[in-house]
Amino acid sequence: MAVAVPPLSNPCWTRLANGGLKRLKTNHLGTQFLVKRMERSTDTTAVKAAEIHAFFVKWERILTTELDQLTHI
Repeated sequence: MAVAVPPLSNPCWTRLANGGLKRLKTNHLGTQFLVKRMERSTDTTAVKAAEIHAFFVKWERILTTELDQLTHI
């Protein structure tokens, strides 16, 4: 069974927004683009975290490998 996307209140989203995305191993092109965009973004951590969360919610069914990594980042 696939791992569910953690709620936005989970601290993993803040960790990802604060640079943790660079440690995410992915072959998914859309996720790679998200990582690059977040690196250049001047948005606040909360805005970035919400955008990352929304991305994972949208692509949950195909990001199983990436979701498995969230608790370790």
